[in-house]
Amino acid sequence: MSLFASLAIYKVAKDAAGIAGNIFAFGLFVSPIPTFRRIIRNGSTEMFSGLPYIYSLLNCLICLWYGTPLISHDNILVTTVNSIGAVFQFVYIILFMMSAEKEKKVRMLVWLMGVLGVFAIILIGSLLIDDVIMRRLFVGILSCVSLISMFASPLFIIKLVIQTKSVEFMPFYLSLSTFLMSTSFLVYGILSDDIFIYVPNGIGTILGMTQLILYFHYESKSRRAVEEPLIVSYA
Repeated sequence: MSLFASLAIYKVAKDAAGIAGNIFAFGLFVSPIPTFRRIIRNGSTEMFSGLPYIYSLLNCLICLWYGTPLISHDNILVTTVNSIGAVFQFVYIILFMMSAEKEKKVRMLVWLMGVLGVFAIILIGSLLIDDVIMRRLFVGILSCVSLISMFASPLFIIKLVIQTKSVEFMPFYLSLSTFLMSTSFLVYGILSDDIFIYVPNGIGTILGMTQLILYFHYESKSRRAVEEPLIVSYA
């Protein structure tokens, strides 16, 4: 096989992994829609927290910036997925604020301004770094830390599932989307030889797989318990 053909296959495989990651990420981005249907229907945010959407917005903005040509080379699919994600998170934040009580609304606005301020500092600060390698290192480390902390957030749910032996609080499709998206970008990162992509997504793949294993384990046990016939004694 010629070098040209090998490079063409490599490019196609990398792009395919990135496109798959974008598609599976969409499943994550739309997962809060049922929550917001309830919020809009009831006209109240109830006990829901807006902080996850604030943090997700910051994560998307940092990773979006990392994917641009000013920071890293040939990572446009990282930019597209995080651009879409940022739009979704921003819309969720606005909807949350519209239905929140005054105190919550003010707190959300402060957090939103804080996120935009932090991102502006990162953006301007990175552009002030003349060395391209150091600039990529600076933004790459931030995006890596942000992604790892995002993937680690379900650890509480994993602990809850083990303690309660119930998958009630761990939606299957959310866990599946996390696993598929992380795996896709793990492959994309390996093919790109980009440590700032394959390390956090490798961790995300492991955590996503853990959630799926727990889901099938406890879901099957619950089903067996329901289907098990009652033993009635007439003695």
